[in-house]
Amino acid sequence: MTENPSGEKVKVHTAGAFDIRTLIGGLLFLYGVVLTVMGLFFTDAEEKAKVDGSNLNLEVGIGLLVVGAFFIAWALLRPLKVPEVVDHDDDRPPGH
Repeated sequence: MTENPSGEKVKVHTAGAFDIRTLIGGLLFLYGVVLTVMGLFFTDAEEKAKVDGSNLNLEVGIGLLVVGAFFIAWALLRPLKVPEVVDHDDDRPPGH
């Protein structure tokens, strides 16, 4: 429970799986895994020659793994706090 600016108590919970940082981090991490595996096991000399001898799949895959891990760590270490919505309209019957 926290207090809002008007001084009343408000219940607060975290966004959890609905935090956009979790979704973006998960997708970036997944793409990073795919590119890293492609770069390690399925890149031949012909493909490396196209980009001046560099293993671009491996380099970009490692970069995506780092950025994806950063987003996921950010979401876990600093979760979004969402206030619970309270309906103060007592005129309506229950369930409406």
